[in-house]
Amino acid sequence: MEISKERLAGNYTTLTEAAGAGIAVLAVVKADAYGHGAAQCSPVLAAAGAGWLGVTDAAEGAAVRGALSDAHVPPERQPQVLVMSGSLAEDAGAVIEHNLTPVVWTADQMEWLANAAAKRGLAEPLPVHLEVETGMARQGVAVGAELDAVLRWLRGQRGLRLDGVMTHFASAEIAGSRQTCEQQHRFEEAMRQVAASGLSPQWIHAGNSSTIDNLAAGANLAGGFETGSRNALDWIRAVAARAGAHAMVRSGLGLYGYCLPVERENGFTGVAEGQVQSRLRPVMTWKTRVIGVRDVEAGATVGYNGTFVAPQQMRLALLPIGYADGLRRELSGTSAHPGGWMMVCGQRAPIIGRVSMNLTIVDVTGLAGVAVGDEAVALGDGVTADDHARLAGTIPYEIVCGVRAPVRVV
Repeated sequence: MEISKERLAGNYTTLTEAAGAGIAVLAVVKADAYGHGAAQCSPVLAAAGAGWLGVTDAAEGAAVRGALSDAHVPPERQPQVLVMSGSLAEDAGAVIEHNLTPVVWTADQMEWLANAAAKRGLAEPLPVHLEVETGMARQGVAVGAELDAVLRWLRGQRGLRLDGVMTHFASAEIAGSRQTCEQQHRFEEAMRQVAASGLSPQWIHAGNSSTIDNLAAGANLAGGFETGSRNALDWIRAVAARAGAHAMVRSGLGLYGYCLPVERENGFTGVAEGQVQSRLRPVMTWKTRVIGVRDVEAGATVGYNGTFVAPQQMRLALLPIGYADGLRRELSGTSAHPGGWMMVCGQRAPIIGRVSMNLTIVDVTGLAGVAVGDEAVALGDGVTADDHARLAGTIPYEIVCGVRAPVRVV
């Protein structure tokens, strides 16, 4: 797997420019940078200007800190690292040891962190980001009595400091989304509770790459679902400004060159368009090499269960890659249904027969001079994660996160 330093940095710049003035972009490197290698991508993003990185858990945060140090990024210039999926009691020590900022939403989480901070005698309170549940039923504290209780706990706790308040949009790629509108209103109510508590967060953040891409995702701050309403980026800026805080949006998939297509909410009649999708460039090139070439006659069966039968004499190339490496079995090509393809010598080579555990066969009939050792591209220019996702009936997130290969930055 080759990771393009130029494209990764370029995508970050594209996203920050699209987010606009007054809103920071947190670069999400969780899930091993969506399969791209967090150790390789984090220093590139830090050099590109990212002030925040987002990781899954404390262990991944520790690995990212190590990668930044190995890349000789001095501690004072390292991005802040947000642990996005919460913490268990056993994670609290690592959060403090590696200078991580945890996302919290329960009193238990905060007690674990406060106790760990007290044991280590921290000179300053540990910063935490409070997640508000606004409509995903996943992470976050519920608006109302539950939030009031958590805020009272924080106000009376000297070991922790409320550094940020956040939520996550469930339908950021939907233009004119009623769900996004409802989530925004719930979050505004949460921020009124925060203000009433006397706590003053430094950061307010919500959304993902689609929040940056979708110019018609949000709601009118006056209330209600309206065509042509204020977009989510303007909303984040406005909510942060009212709180006297910095605004931020969290981008993951967009950093790596992909964005879900903008869709229309049923009944929405405004403009549905993406502002960055066409400007992002895939960062990953996933390569292998030809390990065998053979000619077969018409009528020869190819792969498990003979699902492909050669209609004529063909030349086939064997590649040492399969579903154990993350190449989806749904890309298999049968006689009845074409499958996916590889790029061999810069040209399309259709996958024929079933993708197996460690081997895949492609059709190189008509591609002159294909030989053992030649390069084949499974993902890259000419064959993208969007192509794989369409054929596999999934999303590009799952495709790139599933790739398993040694990583190098080019």
